[in-house]
Amino acid sequence: MMEKTKIESGFSSDAKKEPRRIVFITRNTSAKVKDEREPKLMAYPHLLVREAIVFEVLIIAMVLIALFWDAPLEQLANPLLTPNPAKAPWYFLGLQELLHFFPPFVAGILIPTLVLLALIVIPYFSVNVEGKPLWGERASKRLGIVLGVVVALLVLLAVVDAWTIIVPTVLVAALLVVSYQSRATVGWMADLRNKPLSWWVMTWFIATAVCLTVVGTFFRGPGWSWVWPWGTHAG
Repeated sequence: MMEKTKIESGFSSDAKKEPRRIVFITRNTSAKVKDEREPKLMAYPHLLVREAIVFEVLIIAMVLIALFWDAPLEQLANPLLTPNPAKAPWYFLGLQELLHFFPPFVAGILIPTLVLLALIVIPYFSVNVEGKPLWGERASKRLGIVLGVVVALLVLLAVVDAWTIIVPTVLVAALLVVSYQSRATVGWMADLRNKPLSWWVMTWFIATAVCLTVVGTFFRGPGWSWVWPWGTHAG
């Protein structure tokens, strides 16, 4: 008779990045992985009840808003009168603004597809899993790389005269340089300096999307020309 051998699960040296379990199996032993049992909550009722309450609160809020504020609808559709410009819903006005600077295939298909693919693919790569600050290591070298990428992007945007993207790009880049030069240890500037690269990229993306949407909503008039919101031709 072979003595019963207790085989424990083992982890690699970097358990946070690459957790691995190694178990030896023989004819007289079976694999058994032990883990620490932590307090757990059931999805019902703890989660589903809370979601139902939030859903009901949202519905009540929408009904109240609909009772006191009318939807900003235009006049009845007239097949003999085409609005100029024919604006898309606000959530598509960013793409419609891109069509003013880029060809339809680039603005309507290529750029949105690349953004969606990036959002799907990037989480599968082990890119800065621990969220280390952008200026945490080799700050001067990273600053040179970041400035090179920003300058190349600005040159490309200047060629196509896409100033509505240039403005948020310059603002985010200026804030990034200020965070690099800051030596604060407390306060919002210290928090800004400790942000990872992913945070800066997402901030630039959101700032660009907001800028495109605002310009397309309030500053585009007949023929998609620039107008002031308080003018007579505001779209």
